[in-house]
Amino acid sequence: MSPQPHIGRTLRKELSDWRRWVGRTLVLVFASTAGLTVVAFTWLSERALAAFHVLQSTYWWAPLLWTPFCTMAIAAITRRWLPGIAGSGIPQVIAALEPEATGSNRGYFVSLRLSIAKIAMTAWGLLAGLSLGREGPSVQIAAGVLHHARRWIPESARVSDQALLIAGGAAGIAAAFNTPLGGVMFAIEELSRRPEQRSNGLVLAAIVFSGLMAVSIYGNATYFGVIRIDGWSTALIWPGLVIAVVSGVLGGIFSRLMLTSMTPNAKGWCMNLRRNRPIAFAGLCALLIALMGVTSDGSIFGSGYMHTRQLLESGTETFDLFVPFKFLATWLTTWSGVPGGIFAPSLAIGGSLGQEVSQWLGVASTPAYIALGMAGFLAAVTQAPLTAFIIVMEMVDGHALVLSLMTCAFVACGVSRFISVPLYPGLALLQLKRLPAQSQGIDRN
Repeated sequence: MSPQPHIGRTLRKELSDWRRWVGRTLVLVFASTAGLTVVAFTWLSERALAAFHVLQSTYWWAPLLWTPFCTMAIAAITRRWLPGIAGSGIPQVIAALEPEATGSNRGYFVSLRLSIAKIAMTAWGLLAGLSLGREGPSVQIAAGVLHHARRWIPESARVSDQALLIAGGAAGIAAAFNTPLGGVMFAIEELSRRPEQRSNGLVLAAIVFSGLMAVSIYGNATYFGVIRIDGWSTALIWPGLVIAVVSGVLGGIFSRLMLTSMTPNAKGWCMNLRRNRPIAFAGLCALLIALMGVTSDGSIFGSGYMHTRQLLESGTETFDLFVPFKFLATWLTTWSGVPGGIFAPSLAIGGSLGQEVSQWLGVASTPAYIALGMAGFLAAVTQAPLTAFIIVMEMVDGHALVLSLMTCAFVACGVSRFISVPLYPGLALLQLKRLPAQSQGIDRN
């Protein structure tokens, strides 16, 4: 048995290195700043989407013009000046953690400038009515803010760039969803893929401080409100298994479709159009999204948050073709090259999928089946089952359903792995391919 530590000697040793404490304090201060930044981004995004819905409800035909125009403008700005903000933002943070992304070129993927631009362009995408979420962008935004702290942290504090990126990315998830446990698990499962990147106590403290900023402003409320979720019962087994398998198949197809369509050398006339006339291609994608949005009476526009919340509260679907329309709209939004995440749209697709599968099986639709669909589809798309089930559990206050959510997430993830490689690491590899082509004009702030 090892000897017990000497309290006084240990305390003097800890307090003697003031530089380490300065570094720790700065990390926590910037983590709080990152949380506040995500809160401000959340407020701006909600206002932007609300403004679009006012336009869409007043003039039903307006999205047919407004959505393509905004999408083309966003795509042009992104391609010309801000290629580092396209897409979700999670692949950029993963790419920044790879050995190829050294201190001299990490700014291609995360920086304070990119964080500010990501806020503006993602909010504009929601103002355009595109099918995107703000949670993935929150990861890149918070990582950029926290990584900026390295300018002031002393070298002797021994706080690595990787630790700052992991803490920032996970803090973005924690603040965006108001799910601190989900943020911690996201850091462990999605970002800390290498042993040398495993999260330490300071990283976890930074995640907690960032989440506290969201709680202090929005209160300790769940993302979808307090939804009554009954506990596990044998009645869940058969429908839950079917929901898990169907979610795994569709989530795997979605992930494979995303990776295939984003590959630069992919074949086909659509890919040729995307390479040769990217702005026109973005406008075409947006026009298709607008047509589906108008047909669905606006239900597929935006993140899908209100649709999912209404589904959980009432158990009734607002549009029969919501799953295929939202599936296509989310894919087209990402394919167009604009900034935006897929977390919230995936939850919306999964929730409707759970509700529809339960109806197909002739069982009463309950919030439990909807929550299982949310966890299953998100786990299948991201292939991060622990993160998926914890996020859904925290969002719907579904602690009584924890074993069912966990099982559904793991089964769906297992099915998805037969269809597609993991989405975010695959997209991160595509991000890393940008490095050799760009050697000048990098922003390191």
